[in-house]
Amino acid sequence: MLSSFHRMNRQFLVFTLPFFFFLLLFSSCNKWGDFWHHHPGKDDRPTEYSADVIEKWMALQLRLMKNATGIPNHGFSRHYVYAGIAAWESVVPGIPGNFWKRSWNGLTGLPQASNQKKYYWPANVNAALASINRSLFPNASATDKAAIDSLENALNETFLTKINQGQLKVSVQFGKDVATAVYTWAETDGYKNANAPYTPPVGDGLWKPTPPAFAPPATPHWGKNRPVVKGSLVNTHPGPPPAYSTDIHSPFYKMVKKVYDASLNLTTDQTNMAIYWRDVPGVSSPGHWLSILLQTVQQTDASLAKAALAYALTGAGVNDGLIGCFQVKYTYNLVRPITYIRETMGYPNWGSLLGTPAHPEYPSAHSALSAGAAYIFDELFSDVHSFTDHTYDYMGFAPRSYKSFTAIAQEAGQSRLYGGIHYQPSIDAGLQQGRKTGANIFGQCLSSNSSLK
Repeated sequence: MLSSFHRMNRQFLVFTLPFFFFLLLFSSCNKWGDFWHHHPGKDDRPTEYSADVIEKWMALQLRLMKNATGIPNHGFSRHYVYAGIAAWESVVPGIPGNFWKRSWNGLTGLPQASNQKKYYWPANVNAALASINRSLFPNASATDKAAIDSLENALNETFLTKINQGQLKVSVQFGKDVATAVYTWAETDGYKNANAPYTPPVGDGLWKPTPPAFAPPATPHWGKNRPVVKGSLVNTHPGPPPAYSTDIHSPFYKMVKKVYDASLNLTTDQTNMAIYWRDVPGVSSPGHWLSILLQTVQQTDASLAKAALAYALTGAGVNDGLIGCFQVKYTYNLVRPITYIRETMGYPNWGSLLGTPAHPEYPSAHSALSAGAAYIFDELFSDVHSFTDHTYDYMGFAPRSYKSFTAIAQEAGQSRLYGGIHYQPSIDAGLQQGRKTGANIFGQCLSSNSSLK
């Protein structure tokens, strides 16, 4: 009897221990790359490829932004984010785990990846980014359109040294289908109505067209655009600006006088800072952050997967940060420094270092978009403790170095005071609004236990 009992125990252990070991292994796997064979793609994963393909497309998109005409500076936020979303959605089916909470605001029609097909993820991304850039830059020059074709074809030729024509065809079709769905969605975000008729309110302390062009209000309805992430703007409103006053002892007057006094005593570094972050001429303000992303991806040797995710989420920080900012701008319609300094303070010949954009003062758009991007940069690239920006080396500017991405955003915002186009409270409010937007985006899209490489 005892012998039979021992034999039964041994049999129980032989058959059950492997099962328990398997359960233990399965329960401990919660990072990217685990149980890969449960996902389309099977034999490889986007986390195992370099970001080389995305780096090349980011560089070309910066060129397209720099050469584009007829698009407002902040309008390039759309090109940034929709390209990033197309890149990400072209590879996310190959990434296992439940870290990703798809929170795109109204995006439908995305193709479904098949377990019966083997995708080559770099080819997915190449096709998606080629297609979306053609759509986003329909008025690009013939030379730039040829550059899109050339890059796409050159990368496909490289892929054919590693995969067969059939696999390339499958991947290209998937990438194109993703781009089609994303672009169709993008076309309904409201940007076409951004310059619909608008009559600005008139009164003391309210915005009016500024010299030298005295242009009408630019994109007054931009704040009505649809954010790309659900809930990104919840509780981000910074509150009203300081109460308007012409009393020389009032906080408002002192706030404006700070801009005026700074303009008379600019240091060389403050002048350089303002011009460095002018961004026009240049790659645009959203493009400046895309350039920072490209440099960061290269600096950290990020994978294809992480580069695609960063492309999408930092772009969302820029895009949605600007939408929230413009909502507030055209709520308060606050007077710009150049108007107050000339008409109220009595300096009719005063001019700002930078040209004043044709939209209301509060809050600072550059601060909002920069803080929105920087929050997500700091989360995704938390191991980057120093960064030197080479965006405008090609213009002969000295590179600028920072201890964090938040420090970059703070400088971008502060540069607007030295440029003479924003009050300090407008800068602070924009930074606050952008940070909250970035935090909302990160929380909406990623679970707290996600791990990226």
